[in-house]
Amino acid sequence: MHQRFFNCISSYRSLTVAVTGLNAIDSPGPGIAVIRALRDGLPKSLRIIGLSYEALEPGIYMHDVVDKTYQITYPAAGTEALLNRIKYIHEKEKIDVLIPNFDAELYNFMKLAPTLKSMGIATFLPTFEQFDARDKINLYQFGLKYGLTVPADKVIYSVDELYTCAELFGYPLVVKGKYYDAVVAYTMEQAQKAFYKLTAKWGYPIIVQQFISGNEINIAVLGDGKGNATSIIPMKKLYITDKGKAWAGITLEDDTLIALAKTFVQATKWKGGCELEIMRTTEGVSYIMEINPRFPAWIYLTAGAGQNQPATLAKMALGEDVTPFTDYEVGKIFIRYSWDHITDVKEFQQISGFGEL
Repeated sequence: MHQRFFNCISSYRSLTVAVTGLNAIDSPGPGIAVIRALRDGLPKSLRIIGLSYEALEPGIYMHDVVDKTYQITYPAAGTEALLNRIKYIHEKEKIDVLIPNFDAELYNFMKLAPTLKSMGIATFLPTFEQFDARDKINLYQFGLKYGLTVPADKVIYSVDELYTCAELFGYPLVVKGKYYDAVVAYTMEQAQKAFYKLTAKWGYPIIVQQFISGNEINIAVLGDGKGNATSIIPMKKLYITDKGKAWAGITLEDDTLIALAKTFVQATKWKGGCELEIMRTTEGVSYIMEINPRFPAWIYLTAGAGQNQPATLAKMALGEDVTPFTDYEVGKIFIRYSWDHITDVKEFQQISGFGEL
């Protein structure tokens, strides 16, 4: 199987990669950025199959980016339903590599990885142990275990527990959803409102974290699964949306951030892409606020800086030996923008009614 994949890359034969996360909205999924990087770093004959959840994900209709899109089942439907859908798509498209890009879907894809491999579909995903260790629920204990600086937190299941959190941490509090979203609450009323909003959206539990003030820095990391970091790109946020998302950022030269990322990869033997969200205080202390187990939405910056992480992950998934990157361009800036993409209602009806476009 792998020899065919090597030939795909080396001899510029057709290669088909399926990618999720096509919701290029104000809080975008990583999918479009991943695809752009893949197109930059893999043969021109590359074919991209989009995997969508909703009919209005913009990437579905961006035909110069995505060759064809299929809707797949929501994560809550379980692995059997997902596998049946992937089998149908694979029969038509002959997928070589599959790259999921949402936290909530990773468990199902991780569970199916051996089955997908037997079908000829390569993935490059963390293990369940790696995935669970960096979970928001376990992050503080993870930091203690490996000597990493992590804010104190408390996992709660009841709104009344917010009073205990306020006594422990003081205000403001950071109230986080199980999978996504975080709200900085300056009063108990704001904390309670955030609790109800996040549980309604993501379910239980809620994580309440000590607030750390400083500069927000994110690090995109690609681990080989053996304790080695294949690529590390640190980025400082230059513009942040009201949802806390980076709308602009710049690559940094900082050995302490590189060392921090290497420590994480060595400790966990991380396999695949991930993002370390860092808050650096005025005293120079770097707190790990969160570890996202997949590529961030700004991942295309790694391609612009000279370490194309998505394309490298695809090669690693196919069994290719990849030499770790050592250099990248400092001072490369990404600036996100939006535009009105025009399509036709027939396309919307096609994806809504038939689940593919």
